[in-house]
Amino acid sequence: MIIVAGSIQVEAEDRAAFLESSAEAVRLARSTSGCHDFAVSADPIENGRANVFELWEDRESLEAFRGSGPDDDLGSMIVQATVREFEVS
Repeated sequence: MIIVAGSIQVEAEDRAAFLESSAEAVRLARSTSGCHDFAVSADPIENGRANVFELWEDRESLEAFRGSGPDDDLGSMIVQATVREFEVS
C-alpha cells in the first residue's frame, strides 16, 4: 500500500476555487483501479490550507493515475506543498 498525505498552501481567497478544481481529480482517482481512497479537503483551522490523503494498492496504480501532476490552473494556485509518500506493508 502507498499512502500519500500532507498539506497544500494556497492564498486564503483561492482555497474554495482550489478545492472546486480538485474535485474532478478526486472523482477520477476514486474510479481508478488500485485507488482505495483519495481526498482533498479544507483544513478547519487554516484558511489557506488544503489537506491531502491518498491510499493506493501499489506504486504502479499510483503512477498510472498520477501523470504529470496538477494542471496549470491548480499549480498556479499552490504557494507551498508539504506532501509525502509512505509505503506500508
